[in-house]
Amino acid sequence: MLNVPIINKSKHPLPAYATPLSAGMDLRANLDEPLSLAPMQRCLVPTGLYIALPEGHEAQVRPRSGLALKKGITVLNSPGTIDADYRGEICVILVNLSTETFVIEDGERIAQLVIARHEQASWQVVEALDDTERGAGGFGHTGKK
Repeated sequence: MLNVPIINKSKHPLPAYATPLSAGMDLRANLDEPLSLAPMQRCLVPTGLYIALPEGHEAQVRPRSGLALKKGITVLNSPGTIDADYRGEICVILVNLSTETFVIEDGERIAQLVIARHEQASWQVVEALDDTERGAGGFGHTGKK
């Protein structure tokens, strides 16, 4: 279990895993009043949460599948990355891809937060890359079947 320092300035409980095998924790909107999100509109939704991730970790902000399927609401820059050295409030960029206005209520579960390890890369400049079966084949290279 990874210990992550957190400050909760919201009116809501800390994010928690819904089941023992869940990868993500739900983030809740921390609003003074409901927020209307018109079709194709985007907005920044505060959560009231501040974290200090350990070096070598990131937090990924991802859409909630139920909101995406049922309401057309998703995280615009999915997944959003929170770096280990960020100390500001966690906010979520939501977009309404539906044809109806969506009202975000205080305390509503708006996104998921996944904590993940990562590596930093060091570039190794070379003259050629090793050959693979795919080679330089791009999008759709493997066909429909």
